[in-house]
Amino acid sequence: MRRVLEPVQLRVAEAKARDVGKRRARVSNNVLEILQASAGDVVELIGRRSTVAIIWPDEDIDDNTIRIDGQIRKNAGVSINDIVSVKKVDAKVARSVTLIPLDKKINADKDFCEFVKNRLKCMPLVEGDEISVIVLGSPMDFKVSKVTPKTIVRVEPTTKLSIQSANIVEKKARVTYEDIGGLRNQIERLREIVELPLRHPEVFQRLGIEPPTGILLYGPPGCGKTLIAKALASEAEANFFSINGPEIMNKYYGETEARLREIFKEAKEKAPSIIFIDEIDAIAPKREEVFGDVEKRVVAQLLALMDGLTDRGNVIVIGATNRPESVDPALRRPGRFDREIEIGVPNAEGRYEILQIHTRGMPLEESINLKKLASELHGYTGADIKALCREAAMKALRRYLPEIDLESDSIPPDVLERMIVTSKDFYDAMKEIVPTALREFYVESQRITWKDVGGLHEAKRILYDNIVKAINERDRFEAMGITPSKGALLYGPSGCGKTLLALALANESNANFIRVKGPEILSKWVGESERAIRDIYKKARASAPCIVIFDEIDAIARNRTNSEGSEVTDRVLSQLLTEIDGINIKGVVTIGITNRPDLIDPSLLRPGRLDLIVYVKPPSKEERLEILSILTKRMPIADDVNLGSIAESTNGYTGADLSSLCREAAINAMREDRSIIYAKDFEHALKRVRASITPQIESWYESISKSVTYAMPKQMDKAFYG
Repeated sequence: MRRVLEPVQLRVAEAKARDVGKRRARVSNNVLEILQASAGDVVELIGRRSTVAIIWPDEDIDDNTIRIDGQIRKNAGVSINDIVSVKKVDAKVARSVTLIPLDKKINADKDFCEFVKNRLKCMPLVEGDEISVIVLGSPMDFKVSKVTPKTIVRVEPTTKLSIQSANIVEKKARVTYEDIGGLRNQIERLREIVELPLRHPEVFQRLGIEPPTGILLYGPPGCGKTLIAKALASEAEANFFSINGPEIMNKYYGETEARLREIFKEAKEKAPSIIFIDEIDAIAPKREEVFGDVEKRVVAQLLALMDGLTDRGNVIVIGATNRPESVDPALRRPGRFDREIEIGVPNAEGRYEILQIHTRGMPLEESINLKKLASELHGYTGADIKALCREAAMKALRRYLPEIDLESDSIPPDVLERMIVTSKDFYDAMKEIVPTALREFYVESQRITWKDVGGLHEAKRILYDNIVKAINERDRFEAMGITPSKGALLYGPSGCGKTLLALALANESNANFIRVKGPEILSKWVGESERAIRDIYKKARASAPCIVIFDEIDAIARNRTNSEGSEVTDRVLSQLLTEIDGINIKGVVTIGITNRPDLIDPSLLRPGRLDLIVYVKPPSKEERLEILSILTKRMPIADDVNLGSIAESTNGYTGADLSSLCREAAINAMREDRSIIYAKDFEHALKRVRASITPQIESWYESISKSVTYAMPKQMDKAFYG
């Protein structure tokens, strides 16, 4: 291949999470050949200014693209989609390097300088660059003030490194797209409607259209709405004006409106600008729902400032709220807030990206599996994951505290080097960090599997085919042109494993689990019970995939034709039907559990609501043996215990009865001060623990199953139930 003397022109793309802070530039193998470079070589990147990076191959990149992180982009004076010139260079060994801390005053003693030098070992540098060094899990930013010789250099053990602690340079906080995880689709949409008009307004002028003027970001707290706005401002090199909704409100007449006008005026003068209004529902609520005059005037002023008739210049307004339904509808029309983008709770892939971001500077033990950890963080927002990482680091720090002299001005470098965050630190931190989106309802991620549920093979098969596959293999349902079931009703005698089956269902589908006990949500206050139902489903959608289970659903879903029903339960049932109908394919499944299927309102059991009607039967002899095997798996039972014989003699026993039987046998053994359970202990237990299922009960369930299956519950059998 011919030698190319000219630099290669490449288009800038954002870096992958694993490369952030490592000064890597990723290119294709073909580009490496053209540059006549190998992995690890130093290249010069020339944009509006010149910087250096370490070249690295990437198989998933085209020949016209280079991936560099936000810091390298800033050093080169380029943004995403800009063109940068790349050429291979030789870095000389630095005799001396002088750094200036950008945002923190530090005690730059000899040990700390040595620590920083070890972190920068073999790193290419050029005067004027900004670099980051990870200290105790947090990045510390420096500016390369001086290098000797005055060329592209690399840090080696012979390099003399010094830090000027006296001169602190004021640094504007810079947030890049690499600092945001799990929101790739939202960022792409925002870049089109924010970054492009701010950096290249001539494109819209050529097309003869006005660029978008405003965006409303909505979603639960801590999901990255403010972070996205800051990243957009940094990447577009725009001025950022932040308005906190409650803070701007003033009790004096006209002061709030005047402050808004000042901000918009200043933003226009310093264009391109982004005005970010956090908690916009606080200053622009629905005018028909507020009694104060101040809020109405503020809304009117904001409408005037945002109106398309007002020449605002190159200014884009971004609003953020977690209550979009509370924002005045006049703001939510085209010409004001042109786009509404949901910033939701991240999924497993998004959580993995966020974990990579917040652990990129952590000294992690090699056995930590971040992907597995991310799959277990159901319902965690970006802010929660950040707090989790911080708490895990703090737990690691506590292990090393005995080795640290708190009275000393500095920590010995050898202690810093030995610090490591383990997998146990993260799991211990999970016990203390409750997900923000789910604090009002306890959401569990279960560890119960199908193997923990004895018997019930037919019920398992139905639930697996219709619910587990619908959550884990949604594409297959879409390919077949069908809609998955929205829910199921599990009914049968008490103690037969209905709740356990639902718990296993949540685990098999890798879903969260919200357990609601029917009577608990009923309130004497008008509207409170309905609101509880709405909140449950709101949280479920936020933590999807999620299975909502209503234990004793007959308490809130009684047949409305029944004269014994109340106005409260009727309203609760109506709200429940509305919520289930409103659930589209977002991984929210409703499971109802009852032992009185004859009381359930028929409207709840029609197709499109609780589609699946599953009868959880009392266990057969074979199923009882299977249950006994599971229950005695960890019990020290003697060789004379015949589980098959026990299963034979326990006709009419439910799973709960068998659990009680095993417990009673163990207690009898402990009563006689024995560590092994013998057959005689089970014989004793059989005399004390009676069967719950009588032939009459079984017959009643068998008869009613025929009518319940067709969503037509049988009227209450008063002869049986009294």
